[in-house]
Amino acid sequence: MSMWNNKKKLDDISQKHGVNLITYSKPQDTVSEEFRTVRTNIQFTAVDKKLKSLVFTSSAPSEGKSTVSNNFAVTCANQGSRVVLIDADLRRPTIHKTFGLSNQIGLSSYLSGDVELDDIIQPSLVKDLFVITSGPIPPNPAELLGSVRTKELLKKLNEKFDLLILDSPPVNTVTDTQVLATVVDGVVMVVPQGIATKVGVQHAKEALDLVHAHIIGAIMNRVTSKKSGYYGGEYYGAYK
Repeated sequence: MSMWNNKKKLDDISQKHGVNLITYSKPQDTVSEEFRTVRTNIQFTAVDKKLKSLVFTSSAPSEGKSTVSNNFAVTCANQGSRVVLIDADLRRPTIHKTFGLSNQIGLSSYLSGDVELDDIIQPSLVKDLFVITSGPIPPNPAELLGSVRTKELLKKLNEKFDLLILDSPPVNTVTDTQVLATVVDGVVMVVPQGIATKVGVQHAKEALDLVHAHIIGAIMNRVTSKKSGYYGGEYYGAYK
């Protein structure tokens, strides 16, 4: 199967069923341990101030950013933080499917002024992890995310939670992530080995640099033992 077909298959699965929460289903698995390592690495990047809001993105679709952001959120909640996971991908949302939650109202509903904050925060199957789903797909995602109401929302959530994790669209497809990058503490890029192109990743970094985003680093995923010499099937590692 070609690289494109592999990406499309993964994308189709996540769009239909959500992503695999291995940190919840198999907390003792090697991959779950890698997510705990990623959490520690990200914590150590916060030299001057505590990171309270993070955007997870990728350069292109189907590169695993939702899998990484969702499992990272579970890991942080399991380690004692009060976390809210926000589906900021208002074009191709998946988080409601992953956690089996209603998506009748969500982020888009709040940003449109239709509901109050407490209406969109849903508890998840994981203790201390709450979810804000995307809500109905709006005709103007970038405009909503770039509104004053988004900044006000993040400020209110910062008062309620220890950590905000935003799952946003790929950088090279739409401007949504560039908009969000200006109102959060940091951005994490998800880079699948053998799938993401060097040119694509560089272009995404340049787009984020253009808005002066604080890029914390990258998480390389889909790294097999054959590619890396690592003992195990697949792992996640963070690098600056």
